[in-house]
Amino acid sequence: VVVHGFEQATKSKSEAWKHHKTVLKQFLTDFTSETSMSLALHTVLHKPMRDHVEQYVQLLTKLNEVLKEGSEKDVVTSAIKEYVKLESFISQVLDEACFTKSLWKSLGYKFTDMLCVPERRLLEDSKSFPISASTNRSDRILLFDDVLVLIQGNSFQSFDLKLVWVDENCREKTAPGLYGLRIITPEETFFLSAKDPQMKAVWQWKLNQAVRQALKGKRDFPLWGKTGEGTEPPSCRFFTYVFRLEGKFKNASYEGEWHWGKPHGKGTLKWRDGRNHVGDFKEGLEHGFGICLVPRRSEDRYDCYKCHWYEGKMRGYGICEYGNDMVYKGYFKDNVRQGFGILENLSAEHPFKYTGQWENDKKNGYGVWEDKDRGERYIGTWLDDHKHGQGIVVTQSGVCYQRTFHADKMVGSGILLLEDDSVYEGNFTEDLTFVGKGKLSFANGFILEGTFTNRSGQGLQTHGILNTSNEQLDDRITKAQLGLKEFPVEKRWKGIYDQFLEFIHSGCKEETEESFMGFHIQTSKELRKSQEYLFCQRGTEDVSWKIEDILEELVQHQGPESRQSYLEKALKSSLHPLGKLLKALVIAFQATYSGIGANRHLLTMAQEEVKFYAKKIWEFYQGLLDLALEQKGQISARCADEETSDQKACSVVLPLILPCFYPELFMLYMLYHEREDDLYCQGIVDLSLFPDIKLLEFLDVQKHLWPLKDLTLTTNQRRSLIKDKCFLSAIECLQKLITTVDPREKLVILQKTYEEIESTVSRVVEKDYKLPMDDLLPLLMYVVSRAKIQHLGAEIHLIRDLMDPTNEGGLYDFLLTALESCYEHIQR
Repeated sequence: VVVHGFEQATKSKSEAWKHHKTVLKQFLTDFTSETSMSLALHTVLHKPMRDHVEQYVQLLTKLNEVLKEGSEKDVVTSAIKEYVKLESFISQVLDEACFTKSLWKSLGYKFTDMLCVPERRLLEDSKSFPISASTNRSDRILLFDDVLVLIQGNSFQSFDLKLVWVDENCREKTAPGLYGLRIITPEETFFLSAKDPQMKAVWQWKLNQAVRQALKGKRDFPLWGKTGEGTEPPSCRFFTYVFRLEGKFKNASYEGEWHWGKPHGKGTLKWRDGRNHVGDFKEGLEHGFGICLVPRRSEDRYDCYKCHWYEGKMRGYGICEYGNDMVYKGYFKDNVRQGFGILENLSAEHPFKYTGQWENDKKNGYGVWEDKDRGERYIGTWLDDHKHGQGIVVTQSGVCYQRTFHADKMVGSGILLLEDDSVYEGNFTEDLTFVGKGKLSFANGFILEGTFTNRSGQGLQTHGILNTSNEQLDDRITKAQLGLKEFPVEKRWKGIYDQFLEFIHSGCKEETEESFMGFHIQTSKELRKSQEYLFCQRGTEDVSWKIEDILEELVQHQGPESRQSYLEKALKSSLHPLGKLLKALVIAFQATYSGIGANRHLLTMAQEEVKFYAKKIWEFYQGLLDLALEQKGQISARCADEETSDQKACSVVLPLILPCFYPELFMLYMLYHEREDDLYCQGIVDLSLFPDIKLLEFLDVQKHLWPLKDLTLTTNQRRSLIKDKCFLSAIECLQKLITTVDPREKLVILQKTYEEIESTVSRVVEKDYKLPMDDLLPLLMYVVSRAKIQHLGAEIHLIRDLMDPTNEGGLYDFLLTALESCYEHIQR
C-alpha cells in the first residue's frame, strides 16, 4: 500500500504538491527538484518512523546495560525483542511490497486486471525459487497471501488458500530425482516438483504458513523466522464453496466442514434448481443422516427425504414425504425403496395404505394393501407394483375370498367365503358374481353344483344339481382357514428380519443402529429429534442404552430368571434393538389383522405369525448374545439342545410379546368361536335359572360333597361355609381368567380354581380329599356355569394354541381338558 500508494498520490495530486513545495522543503533538507516526488513523500512520511523505532532500540539497549539483574531488566529485554521484531517486520513488509510492485509491472495487463488488488501480497514466485506444477506444465507459479496462482500461456488458475491442503508425503507420484508436494483443492489435485530438497522445504513452509494465515485471518509477526506458531494448518476446516466442474455437485454451493479437500462432517448443499441436502458428509459424499429436498417440476411442492445415506446414496431407514401427499416410511438402498416399507396416501381422493416388501422402488413380494375407498384389504404377493400370485381379499362386509392374480386381474377359480357361512368354489367376477362352473355349499349342508350365469335384469341363474343329503356341513369348510399354504410364515415380513440380521452381522455399531432399526420412529419430526439425540452429548439417564452397554448387560443376564427380567425390560424399551424389532412387527401385524382384517378365516395365519415372531426374537436375542460374548473373547455357551429353541421361544418370549398382539388376536378367536360361544351363553342362561341345590342335583354332584348339606356344624364352621356359599371362592377365582393375557397365568388361575374346589370339599368331608375326574367334572361344571365368563371358547382355544408345549400331558393340560369338556357340556 505504501510503495504503490505514494505513486498513486503523486499522480493524482501533483498540482497540490507543487503548491506546497515550500512546506515540504522544511522537512526535506536534501530534497532537490530532480528527485522524484514519490521518493520525497517516502522520506517525509516513512523514514522518520523507522528512525524512531531504531532510536528506541538503541535507548533501551543502553538502559539494559545499566540495569542490574532483576525484574526491570527482564521487562526491558523483552521490550527490546519486540522492537527488534517490529524493525524486521517493517523491512519485511516493505520488501514484500517492492517484490509485489515489481511483479505487477512485469505481468501483462490481462493478468493484472484480474489479479491486482491493493491489499494482495506476493509471498513467493517460481521465477525466484524454481518449482514446477504437474497441471498442463504451467509456466509460472505465484503464491499470494490469499490465493495460489498457476499461469500457463495467456490463462491462469487461482485457488483460494482457505481450501488448499499441502501433503508432503507423495514420493510415489513424482518423477525420479524430483522432490514433490501434493496440493489438494476441492476439485483438483496436482503436484509441485522441485529439483532439490531445500527448494521443496522452502515452498512447503511458505505454503503452509500462507494457508494457516489465510485461515486465521491475520499475518505472522514478523513475517519470517520463528513465529512460535505451529506451521501445519488444521486439516479440518469450515468454508463455503461453489463446485464448477462436471459431476454430482456441479453448480452446487456447499457450506460446511471440510477435511483434505472433501466435504466431511456436517454441511449443506444447495443447487440452483432448488434442490438441497443438509446432513452428514464423509470423504466428499453424503454419508450418515441427511435431509434432502427435491422440487417437483410442475408444482410448487417438494419431495422431502429424511433418510440415512451411505457413500452418497440413500440406504437404511428413512421417511419420505412426497409432494403429492403420499408418505413412505421404510428402507432404501441405492436411492430406491428396497426392503420393508409402508406407503400411505393421505389425500382425500384415493386413500390407501401398503405395508410390505419393496424391491427396486416397486411393490414386490409379500404385502398388505388397504383400499380405504372400497373398504377392502388385499393380503398376498406382488410383482412390479401389481397384485400377482396368490392373494386373499377381505371386505368390510365380512366376505372374503382367495384367488390367483395376474397383473392385478383375477385368474382361474377361487374360494369365496360368504358372511352367512356359505362357501363358493369356482370362478367369480370382481363384484363377486358367480360365473361358469362352480360349487356352492350352504350353511345348512346343502350343496349346489352346476353352471352359473348372470344376465342383466334376470339375476343369477344356475343349471345344476342340488344335493340335500348332507345334514350338517363339515366344520372344515365353514371355518376354512386361508393363506396357510400360500404364504408360509417364514416368507412373511422377511424385510424386517433381514434388517435386524444385517445389523447383527455388521457388529451392531451405534452410529448405524437407526439406519437398520429405525422403524420405532414413525414421524419425521421424531426422526429429526432422534438425530439431534444422536449428535448431542447425552444425559446420564440415556447412557445405559448405548450399544456397548446393551451387549455388556446381555452377558451379565444369562441366568433364567435375570434373563427373563432383562428380556422384559428390553422388549418394552423403544431404545433397545429387540424393542425396536417388536415395534416393527406390531405395525406389520396390525396392518394385516386389525379393522377390516379381523376375519375369522385368518385366525390360524395370525396365530402362526405371533408364534413365529417369538421364535425370531429368541433367535436374534441369541445372535446378540453371541456377538457380545465374541467381543469379550468368550465362546458362546449354548448347550447341545438346539432343538429346544422353539420351546424357549414359546416359554420365554411368547408370554412377553403376547400383550402387544392380544387385542387383534383375541378378536379373531372370538369371531372364530362365535357360534359355540353363543350356544354356551344360552346354556349358561338356562343353568342360571336353577337355585344352587337344584343345580348341584341336576349336575349329579354326589350329595356328600355339597357344602350345604350338614347343618349340625358349629356356628364358626357354618359361617365359613356360608361365606363360601357353594364354591364362591372357586367361582371368584375362575372369573379372573379374563384379567390376564398370558396363557401361563390363565393356567395358574385354572389350577387355583381347582385347588379352591378341592379345599372346599375337604372342609365339607372334614379330611384331605383328592377329587377323582368323575367328581371333579360336575363340580367344575357348577363353578363354570356360575362364573359366567364371556367368550370362554375363545379363551380356552387361545390357551390351548399358545401355551408352553412343555405343559402338555401335565396337570395344566388335564385341567384345561376338563374345562373344555365342561364348555362342551354347557353348549349341549
